Amino acid sequence: MELKVERIYTKPADLDGYRILVDRIWPRGISKVNAHLDKWLKEVGPSTELRKWFNHDVARYPEFRERYLAELAAKPAYYNSLKAIVQNQLSTQNVILLYGARDEEHNQAVILAEKLKKDLQLSVK
Repeated sequence: MELKVERIYTKPADLDGYRILVDRIWPRGISKVNAHLDKWLKEVGPSTELRKWFNHDVARYPEFRERYLAELAAKPAYYNSLKAIVQNQLSTQNVILLYGARDEEHNQAVILAEKLKKDLQLSVK
């Protein structure tokens, strides 16, 4: 089984697996019914202050990554909860970390997937 990262706007029929939204705020234009989520872990998303500071500015991404990892380290229970869910679900199905940002390379789901990959020794797609 694999850990994947996808935009929440990707059609759920195209995605097979346990779907976890890792944004602190609900993505625009998606109803909760049509999101087909298994879990919404808003607590693992970046803080409002960090999200506003980053403002999806690619030049700020390296510092955003550092600050976001520091936030996760400051509240390990949230990340450990995600890690346990991912580890448990991967035994039977793919796990998909969902995010709302347009930028597919510079967002918190990518950072989370990299961290999970390292911590659980997984491959990320």
